[in-house]
Amino acid sequence: MELYDLIIIGNGPAGLSAAIYGKRAGMKVLVISGNPAGGGQILDTYEVDNYPGLPGLSGAELGDVMYKHAEKLGTEFKTDTIKSIEEDGDIKVIKSRRNEYRTKAVIVATGAGHRKLGAPGEAEFTGMGVSYCATCDGAFYKDKTVAVVGGGDVALEDAIYLADIAEKVYLIHRRDEFRGTEVLQDEVKSKANIEIVYDTVVEEIVGTDKIEKVLIYNKKTDAKSELAVDGVFLAVGITPNTTKIQGLPETDEAGYIKAGEDCVTSIPGIFAAGDVRTKMLRQVITAAADGANALTSVKRYISGLKA
Repeated sequence: MELYDLIIIGNGPAGLSAAIYGKRAGMKVLVISGNPAGGGQILDTYEVDNYPGLPGLSGAELGDVMYKHAEKLGTEFKTDTIKSIEEDGDIKVIKSRRNEYRTKAVIVATGAGHRKLGAPGEAEFTGMGVSYCATCDGAFYKDKTVAVVGGGDVALEDAIYLADIAEKVYLIHRRDEFRGTEVLQDEVKSKANIEIVYDTVVEEIVGTDKIEKVLIYNKKTDAKSELAVDGVFLAVGITPNTTKIQGLPETDEAGYIKAGEDCVTSIPGIFAAGDVRTKMLRQVITAAADGANALTSVKRYISGLKA
């Protein structure tokens, strides 16, 4: 069976960055991901304006550029869903339902996914009015009324994006101030068709064949009310993609793999990079940096195996 120097699980910015550095170091590298399109979460971002040197690119464009860079250097790619990581001496055995891969080292760069709101009606209407991706589904709501739930950068970006499509956008946030950056807050407040609803939580999403309204509760006034909407976009945070693979290193209480800037984990030969690891800031630039750092640690590890 073929033996790789490095297998990277995940093809977002962290995984692709690691692949680029790995190929430049002369390694035999395989990237495995369930989604053949490179980019991870940035595929859901309509404009990436904070990645140095490439202002104005969409997430899909940036992901494609990174993917093609890794591909041009000779990185191998496979679309597969990994179930477990096991050990055979110094070799790591990565298994999916039908396939088995062998490698000297592994970088887990599976990223994170959308956190669920947990309100009644969310699961029922997911894909039928409830969305976690404004750039994917926003076009369906031209000249309609929508709600965005959240207070971070993603929620603010979604509201801004939807304001250019929808007739009305409610931005519902459970606190009295946003966590997102000032420049995004200013842009939100400049949009005449965005109405900010502070101190409020969504208690239920209601409809029959389609969404008709959201039931909301204001925590400060103790008042319950409803908003008539055609769609609801949820941007309430992310959770690490660590629950579906057995044999991963130690995680924290939230499920993120414990690893520092060197991306070294509790299991020798397994490294964690990008949004899946414990870290302060989860952005494209920090994910890409993780890829480079993880590869440096991989090289040191493999050199130790050869010694």
